[in-house]
Amino acid sequence: MNAREVARAALEAADGEAEAVAQVESSGLARFAGSEVHQPTLIENAVVTLRVVNDGRTGVATTNRLDADGLAELARRAAEAAESAPPDDTFPGLAPPGDPAEVDGYDEETAGLGPDEQARRAAAAIEASGDFPVYGFFTSAVSDLAIASSTGLSVDQRMTDASALVVAADDAGSGYAEQTAWRAGAIDPAAVTREATEKAERTKDAREIEPGVYRAVLEPYAFAELLQYFSYDSLGALGLLEERSYFTGRLGQKVFDEKISIADDALDPHGLPKAFDFEGTPKQRVELVEQGVARAVVWDRTTAAQAKNSARSTGHAPPAESRDWGPLPYALSVAPGDAPSVEDLAQLVGDGLYITRLHYLGVVHPREGVVTGMTRDGTFRIRDGKIAEPLVNLRFTVAVPEFLQEVYGLTSQSALVNSQNFYGERYPYGVMVPAVASARFAITGLGSKPGI
Repeated sequence: MNAREVARAALEAADGEAEAVAQVESSGLARFAGSEVHQPTLIENAVVTLRVVNDGRTGVATTNRLDADGLAELARRAAEAAESAPPDDTFPGLAPPGDPAEVDGYDEETAGLGPDEQARRAAAAIEASGDFPVYGFFTSAVSDLAIASSTGLSVDQRMTDASALVVAADDAGSGYAEQTAWRAGAIDPAAVTREATEKAERTKDAREIEPGVYRAVLEPYAFAELLQYFSYDSLGALGLLEERSYFTGRLGQKVFDEKISIADDALDPHGLPKAFDFEGTPKQRVELVEQGVARAVVWDRTTAAQAKNSARSTGHAPPAESRDWGPLPYALSVAPGDAPSVEDLAQLVGDGLYITRLHYLGVVHPREGVVTGMTRDGTFRIRDGKIAEPLVNLRFTVAVPEFLQEVYGLTSQSALVNSQNFYGERYPYGVMVPAVASARFAITGLGSKPGI
């Protein structure tokens, strides 16, 4: 059964007012470690979530049992959950039928990749490493999302995505690279490996530095991760309504350097396009920041109703398991600048840091956009405008608004950085960003040396 058929069957199993969201996935992930392919993962799965509404009470249940008995049990559990739930005055009702835009995002070649081809592309990544041990994966998938509702809403979209990720690491150094696209043909696993291994070779004999505030260049991998964590509280409507967003009280004000413009645009064919959200509402491009001025956040139907003003959903309802977060931006995009390369950004910085990747991130102070974590797999000192000696991994605590307050420049080319973790239902999304050079990046301590 495809996702549309699953959603319709689940809806028919329910009595009265209901909504069914079906996700069907066919995917493969070819892992490798120590330059050897291992642990291939193949997934064929279908999941349906049913929401039943009864006199303002809602109940939700999920199953992957798609036969008649399984769907009948699903409807029974959802109805029982609705009966025992308190009335929800904030529930805006199920979404009416919409008219989603036609988007790209499906590629027949990518959908047809089998385990042998996935393993071959993983092997191409390994072969390009020479003698340097590499770790990572090549993955591709076709995902089918459909929503059907008693309101008459019925939408579905097939999506493909592929990613190659490589960490080159030995006892003395490590480097990182990745590529993501909805067309597997746009990904060069060997090039990903070359980028990672070249960086790893340069990280050997890493040095320490003193904590302090440094100028810094962040590659797209690092910038994307920092922006994504900032977005969880500050770029969605629930954070705005609960006053934990940095944008609370600041909409219409200049909050970042005028070089910074941020949108959420799921319709962009250069990203991982989506036509509608998990309520079936058509996706809209949202201008979040224009030339440094805070303009908007993303909305779903629930937060728009809670706002009790002219707010309307922008098509950003998350999956059921993420509903407590409220609407989230799944297609963040930062407008590029005019610097030809990261080397040009390093010249703008003069003296500072060059950072490839961030990890172990956590939000410390949502209202002020403070994020903490560590650098990893390629941290260097910039001296005299040149990317110079390697550094150990560094601990940082950064207020993202301060980081974006004084921006020296951005590269003219952006990269799509994967954001999905491949552990739950497949829903491809990422962040499209250039590299960025900033006047302020606060280092609070030292971590381990690069390497295994």
